[in-house]
Amino acid sequence: MKNLERDVVVIGAGPSGLTAAYELSKAGKTVAVLEARDRVGGRTWTEQMDGATIEIGGQWISPDQTGLYSLIEELGIETFERYKQGKSVYRTEAGEAIVYEGDDFPVAESTVAEMNKLIELMNQLAAEMNPDKPWEHPRAAELDTISFHHFLRNNSDDETACNNIGLFIAGGMLTKPAHAFSALQAVLMASSAGSFDNLVDEDFILDRRMKTSMQGVSIEVAKRLPEETLFLNNPVLKLEWSDEGVVAHGADVTVKAKKVVLAVPPNLYSRISYFPPLPRWQQVTHQHQSMGLVIKVHAVYETPFWREEGLSGTCFGPNHLVQEIYDNTFDGEETGTLVGFISDVEADKVWSLESDEERKEVVLKAMAEFLGEKTLDPKVFYLSDFGSEEWTRGAYATSYDLGGLHRFGPTQNDNVGPIYFSSSDLAGEGFQHVDGAVRMGRRSAARILAELDGTSYDESYDGVATLTEKANA
Repeated sequence: MKNLERDVVVIGAGPSGLTAAYELSKAGKTVAVLEARDRVGGRTWTEQMDGATIEIGGQWISPDQTGLYSLIEELGIETFERYKQGKSVYRTEAGEAIVYEGDDFPVAESTVAEMNKLIELMNQLAAEMNPDKPWEHPRAAELDTISFHHFLRNNSDDETACNNIGLFIAGGMLTKPAHAFSALQAVLMASSAGSFDNLVDEDFILDRRMKTSMQGVSIEVAKRLPEETLFLNNPVLKLEWSDEGVVAHGADVTVKAKKVVLAVPPNLYSRISYFPPLPRWQQVTHQHQSMGLVIKVHAVYETPFWREEGLSGTCFGPNHLVQEIYDNTFDGEETGTLVGFISDVEADKVWSLESDEERKEVVLKAMAEFLGEKTLDPKVFYLSDFGSEEWTRGAYATSYDLGGLHRFGPTQNDNVGPIYFSSSDLAGEGFQHVDGAVRMGRRSAARILAELDGTSYDESYDGVATLTEKANA
């Protein structure tokens, strides 16, 4: 057992934990990072499969994600644009695949009008929200005690419009059925991205990708940490704490520190045994935050055949097994890669199938209903399964159950003595995205530095500028 003494110990080597460690190290503090896995990156993860780059976890960056942009600029990481040229495909509730151009789904004009009405309503509600404090929204209690499913239908009697709008929050972001979370949680999702307009614009929200892959961001940050900082294969299952500091017990490393950054998703807080136990309110709060469930489908072909047919590879089917598909070909690769998403209850159906071969057949058939017979014969087929990952247990991120956001949210970021909570799941702007993880990492570092150095913490700091840039501003 290696025994270390540091100013700060960080639990979790995802983007948030590594960013916090990086900023604290640059500020002259000694840090140790304990990571349960044998890799960095958390919910970002990349593998090579038969010569193709597969981003198993998070991967996109959008123009509003300025915290992440500032980090990759510091690291010298370049981006490339997602392939967007050509027509898209929409699958109707009746099962018809329609090729279309433009921003509007090819549905009845009356349905388009209802969708636009709902989008404008969500835009108005999001504009009234501070994403850092959604519980202060003027209608917080009202919106948090009605499901998003029923909220949409209270404001429109067009079922197709409600399903299409629900796609972008329920299946597309929170990866839970729309009846399982509140309208306030949906408004937070929109507010965190700048507007609901941004969420329904796939060319905005899925704009670009990292030339290193998204996991490459964490890898580059880890390279810049001092020696004897990062310790992989060291899950922390016991944490002793008092007002004087903490002792974090890893598999073969124990760290005594003044402060600890708990940079794991809230559903994993209970994996740690705390001595003494966390306060009652924190323990109850964590029980109301849960992961969604989504299957990310990766299918690699010899060529991107859909491009030859004038298609972008972008497909939507709100009531379909695979509800979204995109061209996911990595920069410079000659093969063609499609990525699809199977969310919440549809994911349940897929995992309930008896064999991998049966799953492959069912999923590819569903994708072929958008893009044709050629979709049935990939050279690589892979399903991301973060739900079975011991140190994640779901995807993409946690959200509150009905009524939980305004009840428990106000204290979710409060430190407990020397324990500071930091992950994209707790972010305002950048909520559930790597951008939010970066912002939270920097803000956690800033709070700890103020505490250690006896200075004041700037409550308005949004985590976009590095702490060095902020200090020199």
